[in-house]
Amino acid sequence: MTTAPPPISEPDPSALTCPGDRVGLCASCQRKTHKYGSGGCPLCQWCMAPVMERWGPGVRYVSTRV
Repeated sequence: MTTAPPPISEPDPSALTCPGDRVGLCASCQRKTHKYGSGGCPLCQWCMAPVMERWGPGVRYVSTRV
């Protein structure tokens, strides 16, 4: 059983535990999340859950920088 995510106005819990300069908006829902730096993720935990369900726990991000 999954719980519904809180309103978009509430940040992802990861945003509350990281330095403010590493907080950014989720690439999907625009919720504040720990997006930059070590341990950062472009998706909040609620947007990441279906991705991990579909792709498995081995999903990783690759830098898009040239």
